[in-house]
Amino acid sequence: WRAWEGAPYSTLVPSDEVTINYRHGLPVITLMLPTRSERCQFTVKPVVTTVGAFLQDVQREDKGIERAEVFTTDGSKVSDATLMEVLLMNDFKLVINSTVYSVSPPVKDKLSSEHATEMEDIKSLVHRLFVALHLEDHQIRKERELLQKLDHLKEELLPLEQVKARIMDTADAKTSRLLWVGLALMSTQGGALAWLTWWVYSWDIMEPVTYFITYGSAMAFYAYFVLTKQDYIYPHAKDRQFLHYFYRKSKNQHFNVERYNKLKDDLAEAEESLRRLRQPLHLKLPIQEISDKD
Repeated sequence: WRAWEGAPYSTLVPSDEVTINYRHGLPVITLMLPTRSERCQFTVKPVVTTVGAFLQDVQREDKGIERAEVFTTDGSKVSDATLMEVLLMNDFKLVINSTVYSVSPPVKDKLSSEHATEMEDIKSLVHRLFVALHLEDHQIRKERELLQKLDHLKEELLPLEQVKARIMDTADAKTSRLLWVGLALMSTQGGALAWLTWWVYSWDIMEPVTYFITYGSAMAFYAYFVLTKQDYIYPHAKDRQFLHYFYRKSKNQHFNVERYNKLKDDLAEAEESLRRLRQPLHLKLPIQEISDKD
């Protein structure tokens, strides 16, 4: 099966309807425009022109062209990002509307190794010049896009930050109250054991009681480890209880923690990209120029 076989690509045109000649080292593609019924020549720069750019030029020349595509001889579609230099190395099929043109590019004379090396040097120089001329514009556009993204993310985060601050204050207050309640209970327990030891009973009676209280506390700490897979360390236990209150309060307040974290990650990534974009070595500008622009 070929992509141009059958409807809507039903008309196969002989290869002489599309010709390719080289003029001053550049390929000139001559083809018949379907609506205007006249032959038109397109001079392409194979090193920088892509297949997509060439097809756009053809469609701009003839507004009646609704579809323009390029296929290889085995039926595979050629990507619009492919350079014309690569396309012209082999035969291909040019599809315009419902017409298929079979194209056979002429074989170029092989260059000598010295000439080929010189051409590669010229191509490299042209590429470096293109990058040098358009680098600053690209940097400015990219910086503007990042700044707009940062403003948008900050606008989305502002109400979430306010809700998060209120939830954190509530969770921190509850955690602090729990710690103070624990201290009060431990103080009460110590006072009760002292009162029972010296005023009600004797140490001989209270010693087994204190032993079992100590053993019960050890069992409680071990149960904490079994449930949480963490040692009972006071700062860690406090943080765990804080997170428990925080997530429970977030659910009640309909605060989307995952969305907040995603926005924070996007904000950090955008800020890092902007920082790297403004680095003097990346911009290839002196440090003073960077400071003036900032």
